[in-house]
Amino acid sequence: MRAKITYVVTAAVLVVYFVLVGSRGLLLIEQGTPLTVTFGAAVLILPVIGLWFLWKNTQFVQRANRLAAELDAEGGLPVDELARTPGGRIDRDSADAVFVKRKAETEDSPDDWRCWFRLAVAYHDARDTPRARKAMQRAIALHDGKQVRA
Repeated sequence: MRAKITYVVTAAVLVVYFVLVGSRGLLLIEQGTPLTVTFGAAVLILPVIGLWFLWKNTQFVQRANRLAAELDAEGGLPVDELARTPGGRIDRDSADAVFVKRKAETEDSPDDWRCWFRLAVAYHDARDTPRARKAMQRAIALHDGKQVRA
């Protein structure tokens, strides 16, 4: 729940920031000189890119949460079997051992979105966020029946 609250607060702050930046861009355009119009147009591009990025990330999170809920209903969510340090962080060797197991499971069933979901969790636990995201995207695509490139 804490992660959801943090995400919503961060998204709200970003939207406020985009509105402020956009208003500055409009003020520059209203000046009417070629230089300020050019700068104003350039400044307006930043909130557009930011809003697109925020929208895509929000869609990704919603789809991943939908998969997690479905997997939870089936009883297929990965069990937290990781060793932790005294400070509560995941032990790297433990995460790597679980990752090897999840990778083998995914190689045995490459078209099963559930395996890809669990592999994404294992990547995340092993602190490999880019690969975790790609594995989750693949799980989402397989779940939705979309063609997936190798």
